[in-house]
Amino acid sequence: MLTDPVWQLIIVCALATFATRVVPFVALAKQADHPLILHLGRYLPPAVMLILVIYALRDFRPLTQAWQLNIGANGLPLIMASLLVAGIHLWRRNALFSIIIGTGSYMLMVQIGWSSL
Repeated sequence: MLTDPVWQLIIVCALATFATRVVPFVALAKQADHPLILHLGRYLPPAVMLILVIYALRDFRPLTQAWQLNIGANGLPLIMASLLVAGIHLWRRNALFSIIIGTGSYMLMVQIGWSSL
């Protein structure tokens, strides 16, 4: 079974992915107390999250041409999911939990048709 080329490809890809995740930790193990590493560890995660939020909301226009609140095809679910993520994150201070709840609620609202209300 493991001689199948598909399995060999999966194993090679898994090892390559694992190696790219482990090498920085192994290579920088002795540099853990360096001020640059500490600075990046403190400020890089919020900066990446901000970039992801900007990217996710890049095409969203909160107001329509008539200066009304955008409750179009993705407006209302996007507004509600964004407020839900912000509220849960302020409450629980857990980014992963906030992202999972926000993504799930957005997808649920889009799938059940809240955008057509």
